[in-house]
Amino acid sequence: MAADGYNDKDHHEDLKVLHGMGYAQELSRSMSKFSNFAISFSIICILSGGINSLGQATSGVGGAAIGIGWPVGCALSAVFALCLAQISSAYPTAGGLYHWASILGNRFTGWLAAWLNLLGLVTVLGAINVGTYYFFFGAFGAQFHMEDTLAIRVIFVGALTALQAIVNHFGIKLTAKLTDMSGYLIFVATAALIITCLVAAPGLDFARLFTFHDYTGTLTMAADGTQTGSPVWPATVGIGMGFLLGLLLPIYTITGYDASAHTSEETMKASTSVPSGMMSSVLWSSVVGYIMLCSFVLLIPNMDDAAKQGWNVFFWAMDAQVNPTVKVILYILIFLSQWLCGLATVTSASRMLFAFTRDGGLPFVSKALATVSPTYRTPVTAIWTASILSVLFVWLTSVITIAGASAYSIVVSCTVIFLFLSFTVPIALGLVAIGSPKWPAMGPWNIGVGLYKLFAVLSIVAMAIMFFIGIQPPNDWALEITLGFIVLALIVWVVFENRRFKGPPIGDEVKKRSAAIAAAEKAVGQKG
Repeated sequence: MAADGYNDKDHHEDLKVLHGMGYAQELSRSMSKFSNFAISFSIICILSGGINSLGQATSGVGGAAIGIGWPVGCALSAVFALCLAQISSAYPTAGGLYHWASILGNRFTGWLAAWLNLLGLVTVLGAINVGTYYFFFGAFGAQFHMEDTLAIRVIFVGALTALQAIVNHFGIKLTAKLTDMSGYLIFVATAALIITCLVAAPGLDFARLFTFHDYTGTLTMAADGTQTGSPVWPATVGIGMGFLLGLLLPIYTITGYDASAHTSEETMKASTSVPSGMMSSVLWSSVVGYIMLCSFVLLIPNMDDAAKQGWNVFFWAMDAQVNPTVKVILYILIFLSQWLCGLATVTSASRMLFAFTRDGGLPFVSKALATVSPTYRTPVTAIWTASILSVLFVWLTSVITIAGASAYSIVVSCTVIFLFLSFTVPIALGLVAIGSPKWPAMGPWNIGVGLYKLFAVLSIVAMAIMFFIGIQPPNDWALEITLGFIVLALIVWVVFENRRFKGPPIGDEVKKRSAAIAAAEKAVGQKG
């Protein structure tokens, strides 16, 4: 008897479901239900996006961006998670979004969802690790006499990513142990931060959590020495748009839960563990993150001054209010949590790359991307490829200065758009396919057809809102980047992929794969 009461019957049921979709059990199925939750909880990591993106909220409309904006943004993200959880129960494969969009739609919709998701995962890995670099720079840069140069930034991010890739290389069991630890670490570190903020707060002024103030506009110095404006949102847009821009904080933070789906083939009792992992990670991150950020807003000495700090607001408030020794301990715990967040993201991105490649989804690349190491039972080449691409992305965004906006802000907007577009494709297709031969049964984790359709419609509406927010100045380059990618994708599809790409096995093709499945499992030592 294994973890979570996993027995031979459960093992054969997982194999039956996977074989029924035309795939071999090449990856090691050793992740427990908690591990599946922990990997999504680690990627969401409220101590990463919740801290590194604070300036998007506090430099917009102030405390209300947290007190009111955080629950609104989390709710927008949660409707996607609920729909994806329902689909994952019926189709628990490492391909996740790509596989679902192919089955519920066609070859093109699957291919498009895969490219959107891959781009989102590579950019979010880059954003997480460059955010971790800036956190380390803000926390310890002075002690190490660091300068924020292009070379130091890329080398630092490269070293972080390489360590994450090495851990992933040596097997899902090691990765799962560390992400399990990450789940506990995030809870402990967040609790310590909450207590510290409340104890060190100048007062418990809860009204500031629901008070709006328009801080947007160019940062200027008046004759009397006072400053007004925002270093994050230089255009004066008003309270309404400032509030919407602040929603990028929770929306960007509460994402990455598709990692539970990408590790489906490594999770025991995947049809129920995966959807449970998705929803639990979103719920806990939303609630605990809200308490943490509200506590931080209470810690801030003055909201007007906080708005002028931009991306540095967290360190500014901690320096002003918190004991130096306590502060250093918290910084170490937060830094470790952020590194583990990147570790889990490497796992998610590499599994998506592996799953798409095994179906021939990437033209002009080696089949090695779809190869699983018989020693470690991990897609080694996919792990290192995803990691290298994310570092190259960080280098590219560091080299190019875009229209006065920070590279981090642009990356956050593009990540939100690409990831949630990839979520929307299978969700919208499921709205039409549910109850048809393409999706005849809901899966053992079941919210009901009616509720799925309701939340699918809400997801489409939420996507429109997110897209509108994501392309607003100074992030309007996100529109050109998104449209450029879609145009490029259409050209590649018409010229190359429409004739070449077959998509995942469906129908009779599944039956033809039995010999190939047996051979693939034998190659990695998998027993039936």
